[in-house]
Amino acid sequence: MLAAGVVGASGCQPGLSDIDREIESTATQRLAGIGSGAKSRLSPTTPAPRERSWTAYEPATVNPSASSLTYEPADEARDVAARLDAYTRRELGGDEGREAVELDLAGALREAQRAGREYLSAQEDYLIAAIGLLVERHLWSPRFFNDTFVGIAGAGDQGRFEHALSIINTLRATQRLPFGGEVEARWITRATDQLRQQATGYYVQSSELGISGNVPLLRGAGDVAREGLISAERNLVYQAREFERFRRQYLVSVSTDYFALIQTQARITNQERQLASLETFRRGTSERVAAGRIREFERAIADNEVLSATAALAGLRESYILQLDRFKVRLGMSPDRPLVIRPIGFDLPEPEADPAAAATLALDLRLDVQNARDRVDDARRAVANARNGLLPDLNVTAGVSVPTSGGTDVGGYGFDPDDTRYQAGLTLSLPLDRTIETLALRRSLIDLERQGRAFERRRDETVVEVRGALRNVELARFQLTLAERAVEINQRRLEEQQLRIDQVEPQKVVDSENALLNAENARDQATTTLRVAILEYLLATDQLRVAEDGSFEPLPGMVRRQAPAP
Repeated sequence: MLAAGVVGASGCQPGLSDIDREIESTATQRLAGIGSGAKSRLSPTTPAPRERSWTAYEPATVNPSASSLTYEPADEARDVAARLDAYTRRELGGDEGREAVELDLAGALREAQRAGREYLSAQEDYLIAAIGLLVERHLWSPRFFNDTFVGIAGAGDQGRFEHALSIINTLRATQRLPFGGEVEARWITRATDQLRQQATGYYVQSSELGISGNVPLLRGAGDVAREGLISAERNLVYQAREFERFRRQYLVSVSTDYFALIQTQARITNQERQLASLETFRRGTSERVAAGRIREFERAIADNEVLSATAALAGLRESYILQLDRFKVRLGMSPDRPLVIRPIGFDLPEPEADPAAAATLALDLRLDVQNARDRVDDARRAVANARNGLLPDLNVTAGVSVPTSGGTDVGGYGFDPDDTRYQAGLTLSLPLDRTIETLALRRSLIDLERQGRAFERRRDETVVEVRGALRNVELARFQLTLAERAVEINQRRLEEQQLRIDQVEPQKVVDSENALLNAENARDQATTTLRVAILEYLLATDQLRVAEDGSFEPLPGMVRRQAPAP
């Protein structure tokens, strides 16, 4: 019977899958409570087989000596250009038989949320907070325990020993009270058998039902008793806000990396255009030198510029491959997987906002500001709890128990109300020594001041951040307008020089080519800066919204164009 009870109690325990569903439900509900569209899910895990290396005192280290290593020098006459071209084709998915992944901005954001290590770590931090809350909630629910004691004792009398076997099983349930204290119900079963006199039937078995409680009236009574639960519930709200804030920051960060890749693609295109133009210019220069219309050294100027442009193009391609590999790592992809970044037009309308109104909106919406504000309330609650710790201890204790009938050796389940026992008491402990508690109160008061200052600083920094973000949008638009005009001016300048090529010195043409390239690069940089500035403004005011799959969610009235870039 006893074994069956233990097995039955253990069979009621929830499995890991049940726990996972409860964690996911709690975490997702709290995110929904703050208006987030995210769903927090636990990643499936498979327990790793036990390995001896786990318990080894000295893990193996691979560090061979220099004499056992080899280094093969490269041939200086190798075709470096061909190798670089092969690297480029391989990394950008040009090799046959290697399927490349194509991603636009939305795809990159979805992939980052699905497999990005930063995102998964942030999600796990949030889930750990949800687990902490479930632990605390469970402590405030009825908890069941079963304790079994088996013992043997003996006593000697002139060399004759009597041995007694005792079995005591206690099944109990405990429940914390909302404003302090705890009640416990228990069922105790005792069985004793005198082993040497077993034939005579000297066997005693009895049971007892009881309930007891301990309730504080002063110190430890009230809301302070639920401090752990209050803190855990509020902490999950804070973690939900931080997680949603991270999702928005993560979108801006991944988008910035994506825009940087698009900008490098544009620089490569600009460099290729300049190289093609310089090669055409070099051929024309060679023809004019052959015709005797210009001097020989002027052809060297064109040759040198073609070489410089070729080297610059190779450098840009290598920089792009490095950027791409780092982007793969950030998305959680293997560096060996070919990735093709598809450029798209991502042109958001620039915000029309007053700095003061934008700052006020940010103070209302910013999740981190709300956390800082609510932590001031936590500090105030900590002060109240510390003051409670200075009160005297005044506790009420009470209990009642009903044993089985004392007139039989085997009581079984025959409880006798006539043998009921009860006890009640009141304990007063005067605060003769509260030095530690007084110091704790002072510490909580100091922490309250610090939290207040932290909130004020976060509030002021938010105002400064929003104002700066709004100015950056205006500055980025101004720079883009000037850069576009500079491209037009340098294009006309180069076209005019090409129309009268025989009258223009080669160096001036080269200077115009470089000026046009710089203007095109500046324009592309300004385009990227404007895109990022708009996203950072939305982030600074916390108007940025992230869809469940991690993609950008436009606001009402916001026109978003996603079309193939020219």
